[in-house]
Amino acid sequence: MLPVNRVWDSVQLYSVRCEECSKWRIIPSKEKYEEIREKFNENSFTCAKVREWRPQVSCQDPTDIEEQDDKYIWAMDKPNIPRTCPGWQRLIRMRAPGGKRFADVYYVAPSEKRLRSMVELDKFFEKNPEFLHGVINTSMFSFQAPVPLDENYIAKRRSRAPSASGSSNTRNVPLEVNQNLWIVPFENKDMNVGVPDGVSTEAPSQLKLKVFFFL
Repeated sequence: MLPVNRVWDSVQLYSVRCEECSKWRIIPSKEKYEEIREKFNENSFTCAKVREWRPQVSCQDPTDIEEQDDKYIWAMDKPNIPRTCPGWQRLIRMRAPGGKRFADVYYVAPSEKRLRSMVELDKFFEKNPEFLHGVINTSMFSFQAPVPLDENYIAKRRSRAPSASGSSNTRNVPLEVNQNLWIVPFENKDMNVGVPDGVSTEAPSQLKLKVFFFL
């Protein structure tokens, strides 16, 4: 069993793009991000939503973060993933380039047991039915990981046919991802990205990546 204080996330910051002005707005917490992602297909995101934590913000303000920066590794997230159950943690750990997968998703139970798949989750609930109390059930968990926009980040399984224009398709993505739903990990944890006042950018010493969520 890996103690919860030794399990760290590749995610530190989140950002969503306003549907009206197309500017990026940094989200102040993982909980707020999960709230937005859970209802991704139902509720549009605008700068008006940001006023919950930044009362003066509007579409006239500059973007919080610039896109298309070489320092970033772009990835597409899955929409409508349920919010993490109270007492649990949902962690995304990005893998090194050249592997078979971009990232792994873990759930950490209140007992600090780390789970890596639905199979492990089912076995955990069989042995520990007390954690199924109240409204908690397996439909509230998702191990779907983000997908990198740069297909060269992970090892290729087969060669790709050129597109009609003659160039290879670098955005051949699985159907289950949403191409408007983005996360961006990057390695310089001291970079100034225009974080609003009151949003902490402190990271544990092991943390080498930050992630932004884009809409």
